[in-house]
Amino acid sequence: MSEPTTLTTRGGDLFARLSRIIAERGEDTTPGAVADGPSPDEPGHPEYHHRQRVLSALGRFDAACPPRYTGATTDHPGVLAWADQVAASPTTAPSLLLWGNTGTGKTHAAYAAIRRIALSGPHRFGFIGSTFPDLFAALRPGAGDGLERERRMRRIMTIPLLLLDDLGTASDSVWTEEITYRIVNHRDTHMLPTVFTSNIPPGGLAQVCDDRIASRLLGMTVRYHFDGPDRRTT
Repeated sequence: MSEPTTLTTRGGDLFARLSRIIAERGEDTTPGAVADGPSPDEPGHPEYHHRQRVLSALGRFDAACPPRYTGATTDHPGVLAWADQVAASPTTAPSLLLWGNTGTGKTHAAYAAIRRIALSGPHRFGFIGSTFPDLFAALRPGAGDGLERERRMRRIMTIPLLLLDDLGTASDSVWTEEITYRIVNHRDTHMLPTVFTSNIPPGGLAQVCDDRIASRLLGMTVRYHFDGPDRRTT
């Protein structure tokens, strides 16, 4: 029965010696928090999941983006501010209209804005980019059966982020006006951020669009003018 007492005594002596050494060195022995949570490289840590969202969003952006614009960036302060506003609050942010002469960088800045949103690591990211002529070609009667065209239309109307390039360049007709109205009206009423580019100044939109469309475009967008020479030829 003496052995446990001996072990206890020896353990106590060892503890006393360690305490004395720690005191002589002036080290703090106050218990701290135990790091039992995941590291930034492990699932469960916010940084880990943010990186996964960024990778997912960039993958979707690259899949929907023309190769020329996959690495697009911009230093336009208004475009940057718009992208950050959408990233922070996509359900309350306005849409965006970039207008100006051909070759002034509107399309590049538009794709750069969407890419910046992807880099923010949004919880929900879906994106379609198209020119208006390509959009009409994909939806025109004869381009697949009616049910498939309507599915395309619904996806364009409801996708979280939409970029429509070259507003006002397609041939105007009752049919194109109706398609444009359905898209613009749905995205306006459901507060879905949309980027438009156009060579037409805001004051001239009513001359190339139905009055209903022009009114909604002006009401739903913040607008920035791009000027300067044609960058494609200089």
